[in-house]
Parts: sequence; structure tokens; C-alpha cells
Amino acid sequence: MANNQILQRIKAIQARLGLVADGIIGPATLTALENTIGQVLGPPVRPVAHQMKISRKGLEQIIQFEIGTKAYYNRKLKSPVWPGGQSGVTIGIGYDLGYHNQRQIASDWKGRVDDADLKGLLKVSGIKGRAAKRKSTSLRHISIPYQVSQEVFLTRVLPDFAKKTKRAFPGVEALPPDAQAMLLSLVFNRGPGMANNDRRREMRNIRLLVPSGNLSAIAAEVRSMIRIWKGQNIERTMTRRRNDEAELIENARDESTLPEAEIILV
Repeated sequence: MANNQILQRIKAIQARLGLVADGIIGPATLTALENTIGQVLGPPVRPVAHQMKISRKGLEQIIQFEIGTKAYYNRKLKSPVWPGGQSGVTIGIGYDLGYHNQRQIASDWKGRVDDADLKGLLKVSGIKGRAAKRKSTSLRHISIPYQVSQEVFLTRVLPDFAKKTKRAFPGVEALPPDAQAMLLSLVFNRGPGMANNDRRREMRNIRLLVPSGNLSAIAAEVRSMIRIWKGQNIERTMTRRRNDEAELIENARDESTLPEAEIILV
């Protein structure tokens, strides 16, 4: 009797959420519940342990760089896409399956997408470039709600890239939160590599500048990277991104002037 009452309660909740009232608590029901909870309580609380402090303004900037607006995400990015170049199939907020192994993908997305869809995502792990473009068409039936993408981004992706940013730029955690956010944005976009070649020249220069806290010099190096994409089809996009990152770095607000709600621990 008790089990039947629970089943009826689940069906009633599903009906109120506008779902098929089948009594099964699967990904669709969990996502709808997460969306409703998110609207009431806001984004999920991040773990206390953290690598960096970034500003909310900086976080919003990174999300805008990656997906534009929530409305654009729902129109264009809800299903897997191939952004071009050497990218892999990308899902959610800049989550590139080409640069994640199967174990990491499973850890980040299991329970957040249907098991059958997860199997499809795992098949394109490590695949990049034109091969990823060909594979992406077979995954267009997969749909990932914005709330789920945001949760993975905040709780899985950002902490991982915070660690990479600290390794790339030792001492970054002492910079103002706006500057920390934009250097995290830089590593998110370009990776943490410091190879001894001309394309990574500015990355190496920034690494040397970070301990001094010279924000204007760091911003200048970020702008200098625009040269890398001259004449390429992504020149306009990358020029805008690097300029926006540089502007927020050189105008970074001191942590002491920011309300607690404006500081995000990652």
C-alpha cells in the first residue's frame, strides 16, 4: 500500500511538472526537479575547497564567451555541435568531448543524461577536427537542458580548469577576482600549455608577470594574442574575446570592494 502511495505521489509531481506521469524517476524528471529547485534556490552551492576566487561578472563573461545567451543556447547549442577547427564534439557550456576521456565524461554526465545518450557521447571521446564534425550529426537527437549544462559547468568543469590555471600561472590566486576569472577564461579557451613556440609566447610572458600583479602588462599580453588568428575565419570572435578579457583584467576590482555574493569559489 505504501509503495502504491509513493508511486501516485511521484506521478502527481510529474503531472505538475508537465511530464508524462509514468512514476519513473529518470533523467527527465530529475532535470525538471533540478530546474524548479534552481529557480527557487539559485545555482547549486559549490564545495568549500577551492583553487581560485573569480568574480560573478567574470563567470558571466566566460559563459557569454562560450554560449552567448541562455536563449541562444536553447536555440542552437542544446544538442551536440562541432564548433570547427580542432575542436571535438561539444556539449553543454563549452564541454569539448574531444579533450575528455571516457572515464571523465562518464563521471561528469552519468545521471544527467539518459544512459543511451551517454553511450553516444562516450563514442566521440578524443575525436577532434573533421572526424568530430562527421560524428556530430549522429548525436543531434540528444538534448541537454541549460540547467544541467550549468550544473556540470559550475561543479565539474570550472574546478578542473581552476587547477589548470593555477599550474599555468603560479600566483594567480593572489590577483583580483576579475583578473583570476579572465586568466581562467584564457586557459579554458587555449589550454594551459607553455610550449616553446611563437603561438604560446604570450602565455609564457603572462606566467612571468602574474607574481608581480602587473595587471596592465598582463592585459597587454592578452591583447597581443590577437595576432595568432589574423586572417582566419575566427579572427573576429577571438579579437572580441581577447579584448574583453584584457579590459576586465586591467580594470579588475579589488576583492575588498566586492560583496560576498560577487565572489565565486572554484
